[in-house]
Amino acid sequence: MSKSLYETLGISPDASADEIKKAYRKLARKYHPDINKDPDAEEKFKEINAAYEILSDPEKRKQYDQYGDAMFGGQNFHDFAQQQFHQNVDLDEILRNIFGGGFRFESGRGGGFGGFGGFGFEEYAMPDLDIHAKITIPFNTAVLGGTHSITINGETFDIRIPPGVKTGETLRIRGKGKSYNGKRGDLLLKVEVAPSPEYERVGYNLYKDIDIPLKTAMFGGKVKVQTLEKEITLKVPQNTKCGQKFRVKGLGVLNRKTGIKGDLYLRANIILPKVEELDPELRKMMEERLPGGE
Repeated sequence: MSKSLYETLGISPDASADEIKKAYRKLARKYHPDINKDPDAEEKFKEINAAYEILSDPEKRKQYDQYGDAMFGGQNFHDFAQQQFHQNVDLDEILRNIFGGGFRFESGRGGGFGGFGGFGFEEYAMPDLDIHAKITIPFNTAVLGGTHSITINGETFDIRIPPGVKTGETLRIRGKGKSYNGKRGDLLLKVEVAPSPEYERVGYNLYKDIDIPLKTAMFGGKVKVQTLEKEITLKVPQNTKCGQKFRVKGLGVLNRKTGIKGDLYLRANIILPKVEELDPELRKMMEERLPGGE
């Protein structure tokens, strides 16, 4: 059984739906009459659209796989389509009789065709109107979200930054791409998050070092800590060690998929007083009685 529809799109009979669509897009761009001025391009374009309309529909494809070119009077699809063109027969009417409704060619420009079954140049063969650029976002804005001003092609405007964005993500700004025939593409911004002098991000958690006086670390107490969102009071237990971590739940980075925020981990940095600034009596007592050394 001939598989001339597949040959028309240059694909194998076991091609996936994505492979069919990809092949169609490529050929539609190549043969669209608005781009290709070859006299035969228009006929080729219509043939490509017809093949795509059938193979992109699971039921129509199933019928074609079962009966093959017998559906076209024993001719292969190319010869069948060309015969219709030369006889000025309405090809979509012929196909409608074979497969049922759903076939429609739409006029695009004078003498051209905008598409077949709604899948034509306007959707797939249009030049790429998107603009790709890179953007560096401040760490705090990436975590909390907000607005950021950018300049593209001489135009300056603010974009919205969603909370939790990370390096490597792409933000799509609708309608800020290139223009063509009254349509406008999008602006695609690949994100780079600037490092922070205070915070380290690991997944959806944040880490920050905080200074704790020796007295508070030894005997316990409270210290105020400024986080990205607010100031908090941290309760420090006695005998706190340098590098010890304290977990503050829910003050990390938002996971936009789950809507759950990570945690903030505060790492203790014990601040030792200068020996020469200690009270002489305390210094002498510590020197004599502190454990360790000889």
